[in-house]
Amino acid sequence: MRRGPMMAEPSTNENAPDVRVERDGGLAIVTIDRPKALNALSPDVLSALLGAVESLAAEGSAVRGVLVTGAGGRAFVAGADIRSMAGLTPEQGEEASRLGHRVAAAIEGLSAPVIACVDGFALGGGLELALACDFIYATDASTFGQPEVHLGLIPGFGGTVRLPRAVGLARAKELIYTGRRIDAAEAVAIGLVVRSFPDRESLFAGARATLADVGANAAPAVALAKRVLVDAAGRRTESATELEIAAFGDAFRTNDMREGVAAFIDKRDPVFTGV
Repeated sequence: MRRGPMMAEPSTNENAPDVRVERDGGLAIVTIDRPKALNALSPDVLSALLGAVESLAAEGSAVRGVLVTGAGGRAFVAGADIRSMAGLTPEQGEEASRLGHRVAAAIEGLSAPVIACVDGFALGGGLELALACDFIYATDASTFGQPEVHLGLIPGFGGTVRLPRAVGLARAKELIYTGRRIDAAEAVAIGLVVRSFPDRESLFAGARATLADVGANAAPAVALAKRVLVDAAGRRTESATELEIAAFGDAFRTNDMREGVAAFIDKRDPVFTGV
């Protein structure tokens, strides 16, 4: 079988997976820092990532935006640590999948917008991690794919659910059934990636600029919009629109809504407070 980045070797320091969270005011940068393992997702790394995301969630409105990335420049996340899966029972396989889903759900549950900053390989669980973010920015040299079928597996961290939402059912089927990898240009063309950039520096500059644009708006409104967009995905139109109706009403409970409307009427810039 062809070996590739999805089959990255595990780190030699499995007991201390490095998931760093750096803060710049209201911006949080979450970095999976295992470059020798191409930032592969072992169970310990997933647990550390879950803890980091839950800590950010506990901060509430103090977190205005999140960037998720991988260290080293070769990979965002090249997949799971395959050796850690080799001896799993079916029940243990389900638990491994459940942990990955918990991480993805925690990211989706953050009230702040989350951008996946992909530089290099985003394969298997790495692509699924990126898909759990609100959208994906990438460098031109990045590569994407769900190659689990090459190992006799299927996507286990949400790929069969989120990939069709991103690119459509037929394209998702083709990518998952074949395990084919695509470059950043094709990923942009099919809607998987929102924007691509020449290099890592411009990638992060672009992501920061987008979050600055978002941060100029009312945080409660952004959080409500995110909640509806995430929860309405896959629902029937009637059920989904009821979510929007309720959230639209909730916006009227916020001070920022009153300020935004008053500023529009007064022809001035709003001063939002995040409540």
